[in-house]
Amino acid sequence: MRLRRKPEAKRILAEHPLVSKATDEYRGKWRTLFPHPYPLHVELGTGKGQFLAKASELHPYINWIGVERIEEPLLQAVRKGEKTENTNLRYIWMDIEKLAEVFAEDEVNRFYLHFSDPWPKTRHAKRRLTHRRFLEVYKKLLAPDGDLILKTDSPVLFEFSLEEFAETGWETIEYSDDLHHSPYREQNITTEYEEKFISRGMPIFYTRVKPQSESHKNN
Repeated sequence: MRLRRKPEAKRILAEHPLVSKATDEYRGKWRTLFPHPYPLHVELGTGKGQFLAKASELHPYINWIGVERIEEPLLQAVRKGEKTENTNLRYIWMDIEKLAEVFAEDEVNRFYLHFSDPWPKTRHAKRRLTHRRFLEVYKKLLAPDGDLILKTDSPVLFEFSLEEFAETGWETIEYSDDLHHSPYREQNITTEYEEKFISRGMPIFYTRVKPQSESHKNN
């Protein structure tokens, strides 16, 4: 369901201390925004922000950033972040297309892709966030020991993603075609979409991958 437009969202986000815009001001220096230089985990398309609010509570020794382009869900995410009062949580208001302009090489320890738009039509494949043009960007921005976690309800996107990972030099570390009936469920933190899909009995597809060391920075 489409969120109702909130005219005040842009103004609030533009002035909010937890929100940064897509500039190179902190490129290579994102950890300086936090009290401690902990590992940096970035959720791409953070939506309404349930995952980040929970994750920042459960993992205080990680610095968390949520990236979101659309104002209304980002405002909801920021409100959830405010309630936690956690100092290890920030947001960037931007399009993921600008990722390499905002983060430096080796700066991110983990990316999360949670229920991204599957763009099911073949002609839209390049828009999928696991298309190889995005994977090459993630690869450059990840630290040498960095990785990426993907969760989706879409079997089409999942199959496409696994093929792209394999063909562009990513190693599969964890895999499940039914996350909530797998050993990985214990470490899982749910999103709003995920809880909706679970309530309908739908399986959640999951994988954790990392660039193979010999191909990590070659491209």
